[in-house]
Amino acid sequence: MNTPPSHLITASTSFPPEAVVERTPRHRHRPRSPRPPLRRRLGRRFGGALAAVALAAGGLVALGGTSAGAARAAAPAADGPNLVKNPGFESGLSSWSCTGGSGTTVASPAHSGSAALRAAPTGSDTATCAQSVSVRPNSSYTLSAWVRGSYVYLGASGTGTTDVSTWTPNAADWQQLTTGFTTGANTTSVTVFTHGWYGQPAFFADDFTLTGPGGGDPGDPGGRVPDAPVGLTAGAVTASSVALTWQAVPGATGYTVYRDGARALSTTATSATVTGLAAATSYRFQVTASNAAGESAASAAVTATTAGGGGGTPGVPRHAVTGYWQNFDNGATVQKIADVPATYDIIAVAFADATTTPGAVDFALDPALKYPEAAFKADIAAKQAAGKSVVISVGGERGAVSVNDAASANNFADSVYALMRKYGFNGVDIDLENGLNPTYMTQALRALSAKAGDKLVITMAPQTIDMQSTSSAYFRTALDIKDILTVVNTQFYNSGSMNGCDGNVYAQGSVDFLTALACVQLEGGLDPSQVGLGVPASPRGAGSGYVAPSVVNAALDCLTKGTGCGSFKPPRTYPGLRGAMTWSTNWDATAGNAWSDAVGAHVHGLP
Repeated sequence: MNTPPSHLITASTSFPPEAVVERTPRHRHRPRSPRPPLRRRLGRRFGGALAAVALAAGGLVALGGTSAGAARAAAPAADGPNLVKNPGFESGLSSWSCTGGSGTTVASPAHSGSAALRAAPTGSDTATCAQSVSVRPNSSYTLSAWVRGSYVYLGASGTGTTDVSTWTPNAADWQQLTTGFTTGANTTSVTVFTHGWYGQPAFFADDFTLTGPGGGDPGDPGGRVPDAPVGLTAGAVTASSVALTWQAVPGATGYTVYRDGARALSTTATSATVTGLAAATSYRFQVTASNAAGESAASAAVTATTAGGGGGTPGVPRHAVTGYWQNFDNGATVQKIADVPATYDIIAVAFADATTTPGAVDFALDPALKYPEAAFKADIAAKQAAGKSVVISVGGERGAVSVNDAASANNFADSVYALMRKYGFNGVDIDLENGLNPTYMTQALRALSAKAGDKLVITMAPQTIDMQSTSSAYFRTALDIKDILTVVNTQFYNSGSMNGCDGNVYAQGSVDFLTALACVQLEGGLDPSQVGLGVPASPRGAGSGYVAPSVVNAALDCLTKGTGCGSFKPPRTYPGLRGAMTWSTNWDATAGNAWSDAVGAHVHGLP
């Protein structure tokens, strides 16, 4: 049989059944590639009854994995220093050795920082890259790394007890592998390794972490991981940056700053300025120290809030409630903008209509509402005077706006800006449920931002399936405009079952569905301030997926504070989570505003 190398056949190892083939004389057969998953046909959402979907076969996560869509840097170790040297390959292959010259470092793709490992197996070599790490006897350790590729392994040998490994059959995007082990009574060093499989394409690895008691390294002067930095202080802030300082750590050769658990930058100084931040937003910072022996535990956290984005319309609050206002009568309570409760911080006017000009949109009040245009404009101005934002929503279930070339991108930006000037809208909501082109939608929104300035509000309301992977068009667009994006309120309804960030499948209508799917975005590169939970205001507001306000509140608590969770526990908390969205203010009014009364107060009371 063509089994993995002997050091991988352990109590914790099971190799892929599709990789097991019969050996014939003088030839080593390569494992077969994973078969593509079967997918069910998906229906449109946001306004109708739709098909349930189960994406477990899509393979978001394999053994020990976290999120295949995750492109976010690993958080600093909470339970001790990182014992792996050069864990992110920022110093080339220093401290690492790869069999047969199979390994090199590349600038892209990198999970974080500026480099990652690329290793290329052959028909006779699995491209094993390894490092010896000093440890202590009779101690427990956790090993993890982020990988991309087919049949990628992570493990540790020489533990003195049971050597361990884990693997993924096919990580199309960065996926975290994790395993653990306990050292034997006489073990003072172990070998951590990664490798691919015979004849498979090159794979990538980055951000290795080994946490547990450090053993010291006789080969290093001092041989000791630095202590955690102290004295972290936030200094000058602007609308887009925060200056930080901290005390020097003896023996440290560099420092890494983390923002809301994600790696922000590295420096050799004891000060740094984190840039690219959103205005009027609170951020949580930590810093670690490092040297050749590894990375320290994280410092105590400090929180800083950026300045507002300028005069005029107030910015969106740290925690916000978004509601869609219906410019039509479908049986829900007919409202004027003035009727929308003050609980709503962002009001999305649904919807702008496509015109005969490619990419361009227009808006007119539905005559059935008997709402004079002058009163509509006055009501928008009154909401803004009260600190609210009113945006024009483009798309909806039946929307057919197409932005697929440079000309239509310009038409979109010009027409939306014209509506903003005519009605006083603060920005635009992208709710294109029939697909979008990320290249040209990004171009359109950046052109709009150039016209409208830094007070522009951009929201998005993708369907759940559109935010399952960072490679999807909607997710790519959100990441491409991250510096000008306000919030993504994914529609967590009308979808059936979906994958969470842990690779498990969760049924809609539960705390786990909301938290595990929001985690995909939170761990996939969006800032917590750019993530909101979109739900129906009442059972009549959607075909399926309604949850009681108490469930929404429990999900908010789970994500921001780590309480109220179901079976799914997020890998960290996200105190900066933006809030919640509902379809619609009209259906909320039909139900006596029960949703906004309960969820609105809870959102505004988040940390």
